[in-house]
Amino acid sequence: MSDWQPHVTVATVVFDGARYLLVEERDKTTGKPVFNQPAGHLEARETLFQAALRETREETGWEVMLEGVLGLARYVAPGNGVTYYRTTFCARPLQALPDAVLDSDILAVHWLRYEEILAVSARMRSPLVLAAIEQHRSGIRYPLDLISPA
Repeated sequence: MSDWQPHVTVATVVFDGARYLLVEERDKTTGKPVFNQPAGHLEARETLFQAALRETREETGWEVMLEGVLGLARYVAPGNGVTYYRTTFCARPLQALPDAVLDSDILAVHWLRYEEILAVSARMRSPLVLAAIEQHRSGIRYPLDLISPA
């Protein structure tokens, strides 16, 4: 019997019509700054929707409205061999929270145009980050009711 346990994560591609909301954070393995969507782990007794909204708020200081599911992905981190199952949502920004306190590992929050994202693509946390943006740009979306809210 194996002790293997995958990590369940969420990410949110937030688009304002011209720019994408990304966070710059310190990679825990290398210590280098990397770019990512607002993302994180599912917590106990939390739905995937709640996790996506919470992680976006905690990492960016923005309230967003989820609009669809971009996809599901399995990723094995090359640095430590951990397997992640990631649900990626697309969302639109509603409002910046004036008194937001961001997670301590967030270095900066950026609104970037696609061309700016491509310019820093070598600094993405994982290949899933740019892949999610490309999927968003392709127009592929799945309805939120693809996932049971319970």
